[in-house]
Amino acid sequence: MARRLRPVGLDFTQTAPLRLVFAREITAPPDAVFRALSEDVPGWSEWFSAVTSARPVDEGAGREVRLTGGTRFRETVVAAKPGEVYAYRVDETNAPGMHALLEEWRLTPAGTGTRVQWTFAADGTAVFRLALKLARTGLGRAFRGAVTALDRRLASPGA
Repeated sequence: MARRLRPVGLDFTQTAPLRLVFAREITAPPDAVFRALSEDVPGWSEWFSAVTSARPVDEGAGREVRLTGGTRFRETVVAAKPGEVYAYRVDETNAPGMHALLEEWRLTPAGTGTRVQWTFAADGTAVFRLALKLARTGLGRAFRGAVTALDRRLASPGA
C-alpha cells in the first residue's frame, strides 16, 4: 500500500537529516543530460539499472517510477532548469520507514562535458536512516554506473 510522504521543497537538499551526495564528470553537454533526465523519463530504465520503469504523469509535472525489488514512487518535479538542475520529491511510496525524500540532479559545465551531482536528501525512521547510510557505497556505485551508461547513450547516434 502506498504511503504519503511529507512534501518538501528544493531547500531540503540542504536541511535533510540525511544527505548523500555523489558526483561524476561525463562527456555529454549539460543540455543533453538535462533533456535525458527531464524529457526522456521512460528512457531512465535504459541507463539507470535500478529503474525498471518510469513514466511522466500530470503532463510532465510528476513521475511514476518502479525500482528493482518492487519499490514504487509517485513523484512531483520541484525544479527543472534546463542545463542546470532537475529535482523531484517523492509524494507516495511503498517503501517502509521513509518520511521525506528529494533527489536533485545538478549539472555544471566541465570543459565540453558536464559535472553531474546527485543529491539524495532523506528523512525517515532511525532504521531507515541507518539503512541508507549503510547503502551509501552501493548507491554511489549505482550512480557512477548510471551516469556512465547515460553518457554512452547520449554519445550514440540518434540520442
